[in-house]
Amino acid sequence: MSENIGEQNAVAAWYALYTKSQHEKVIANLLVNKSFEVFLPLYAVGHQWKDRIKLLSLPLFPCYVFLRDSLERRLDVLKTPGVLQIISYCGRPASIPTVEIEAIRLVVGASLKLEPHPLLQNGDFVRVKTGPLSGIEGILTQKKNRFRLVLAVEMLGKAVSVEVEGSQVERLGRKEHCQSVPQRVS
Repeated sequence: MSENIGEQNAVAAWYALYTKSQHEKVIANLLVNKSFEVFLPLYAVGHQWKDRIKLLSLPLFPCYVFLRDSLERRLDVLKTPGVLQIISYCGRPASIPTVEIEAIRLVVGASLKLEPHPLLQNGDFVRVKTGPLSGIEGILTQKKNRFRLVLAVEMLGKAVSVEVEGSQVERLGRKEHCQSVPQRVS
């Protein structure tokens, strides 16, 4: 297994750098000036000020810059002002599959309207952020490629579901259930 780690370090791979908030563009430029291959996907968004609307380019993944390197110059990367760490798994830098980076590059390069979106999965406990259901919490499910929010009355063993947009909800984590659930009386 240690041979694979050595080989992995010799071959350039994509890594995610965790950065100081709102420093992604500066960090990307500093790394490019140090001859690193960097990818910072941006998206356009209009922000309303009192007197005008201004179009801004914001990072698609706030606080992250992608770097393609063999990490032989890891110290040079980490010494870059604003870089906090290389995202790691089990103490080793975790590479990102090239196919995932290339898919994001393709979408960004196609000049389509894109925006950040939470990674949601069936069973996530979520809260609705906007709209008429704002503040309601429930379990997220998916039915026919549409998200649904399940609202439960656990004591009765009953639930209802309502369709929601994925962009309207934020993940809260798994809901902890009580050890002893009351039984229904028939």
